[in-house]
Amino acid sequence: MASRSLGGLGGSRGGGGGGGGKKSLSARNAAVERRNLITVCRFSVKTLIDRSCFETIDDSSPEFNNFAAVLEQILSHRLKGQVTWFGYESPRSFWDYIRVACRKVSQNCICSIENMENVSSSRAKGRAWIRVALMEKHLSEYISTALRDFKTTRRFYEDGAIVLGEEANMLAGMLLGLNAIDFSFCLKGEGLDGTFPAVIDYTPYLKFEQSSDSISSDEEELRTFGSSDSDGSSPENVGPPLIMDENSWFNKCKRVRQKYQLTLEQKGYLEELLRLRENQLSESVSQNKVLLQRIEDSDLAHKLEKEQLEYIIVELQDQLKSYQSLDQLSAEVSLSQASLDPSHSQDGDGKQDSLNFIGEGKEDTPSLLGLCGSLTSVASYKSLTSLKSNDYLASPTAEMASPGLTPS
Repeated sequence: MASRSLGGLGGSRGGGGGGGGKKSLSARNAAVERRNLITVCRFSVKTLIDRSCFETIDDSSPEFNNFAAVLEQILSHRLKGQVTWFGYESPRSFWDYIRVACRKVSQNCICSIENMENVSSSRAKGRAWIRVALMEKHLSEYISTALRDFKTTRRFYEDGAIVLGEEANMLAGMLLGLNAIDFSFCLKGEGLDGTFPAVIDYTPYLKFEQSSDSISSDEEELRTFGSSDSDGSSPENVGPPLIMDENSWFNKCKRVRQKYQLTLEQKGYLEELLRLRENQLSESVSQNKVLLQRIEDSDLAHKLEKEQLEYIIVELQDQLKSYQSLDQLSAEVSLSQASLDPSHSQDGDGKQDSLNFIGEGKEDTPSLLGLCGSLTSVASYKSLTSLKSNDYLASPTAEMASPGLTPS
């Protein structure tokens, strides 16, 4: 009896140990499954970015088909089924979760996908949503918004799902790099067929060698991924090993050489641009000097022209003064002749009146007055004539009437 009880006790202990082993094994399998999907998703994003540098990504691209399959597997990981009225659990697509969790995204495409005529099944609508979100460059925004709605996420997924773990934040960061790619998809193609599940092709990643044209590095991402294990294991035992063989060192050197060549080309371009700008500056300076010289020459020509005009004005003033002096002299001569000849006194008076009339009728213009200064008026001519004729010239009748000249 004792042996039996001991055996039963041992059997119960063994059974308990087997249950703990099953739990640890299931937890390990879940962690490995999550890590594998995240790693393959990261590789698929990298290959998709590298391929977009050489050709347009569409439905025929194998890199995109593999990425779509990986993303569909991640969003369908440990997704709860839909319980019917009779207690049966029917399978559910990730589109049911996206449709509810992404309603808060501004200008979302949920309603347009719901109203698509050629897409009927829930799985096909989810695949159409992936393509539309990529073309709109909002896939990362959709995923981030859905993950922030933790209540809805807990309602649709079971414990241990990728969207409920720490890997979810890494997923949103990975998908952010796809916003730099221009996608072109046909929403009526065979890729939207929802009758068959998506299958991941692991063969491109069994021996992954990053191409020399890649724009990102793997080592830092592998370290960050290894440090974020959900089981709390050491980073050295998590993630794919870092193989530093000759090929990896050669690829590193090749990438460094390409970066150096790119920097050298940019340096040459900037130097050439600087040289062109210096040439343009020197040409502008020379043109400025020519214009300044022209301005100085025009100023000098204007000064010379002004001096010539002033000299001409002075000559004209001298000529006017000489003409006026000649007119005065001729008037005096005519008056003296008239006073000496009494027989012609009347004629002289007539001439004098005519001269006075001419003098009165002849007026100096304001311009001539301004150029020549103040001239002698006609009244002065009259006073001079009267003075000379009355004071300095003797009349013959007066001499004859003088008592001192009477004959004896």
